[in-house]
Amino acid sequence: MIKVGDALPALTLTEYVEVEGNGCSIGPNPVDVAKASAGKTIALFALPGAFTPTCSAKHVPGYVEQFDALKSAGIDEIWCVSVNDAFVMGAWGRELHTAGKVRMLGDGSADFTKATGLTLDLTTRGMGLRSNRYSMLVKDGKVANLNIEGPGKFEVSDAGTMLSQAKG
Repeated sequence: MIKVGDALPALTLTEYVEVEGNGCSIGPNPVDVAKASAGKTIALFALPGAFTPTCSAKHVPGYVEQFDALKSAGIDEIWCVSVNDAFVMGAWGRELHTAGKVRMLGDGSADFTKATGLTLDLTTRGMGLRSNRYSMLVKDGKVANLNIEGPGKFEVSDAGTMLSQAKG
């Protein structure tokens, strides 16, 4: 399992882009994790799935609401990672008004999630292999803080915890 001091997995996530520009075409675009995190401080949080209750009502909205405070605390970007494809992540981002605040990154085949060792098997609930709920403060591609939730919990991966760690 990934731990404090480790580099993020050198893999590619996908992001649905709705406006062409900055070298990105409309539609799913690859995000090279190593390149995208180099030289930046990132608040990365991951969750079991798009459009699920806690994720939609609390987890993502908390980061959207705390965007300005997180930026003021030195966070360059906020990433939301889920085992969903880029199309689903894009639609979910539109619904939750994340544009310009939270990058909604799809891990469609769970490669990133498997590489972190933070998988959650929800096969018995009809959802297959998913990501555990967690957050991490990433500095220049390395994990500075890691907050892993217990089963069914939402206590340490929230935006408020990340904000206190970014300030600290």
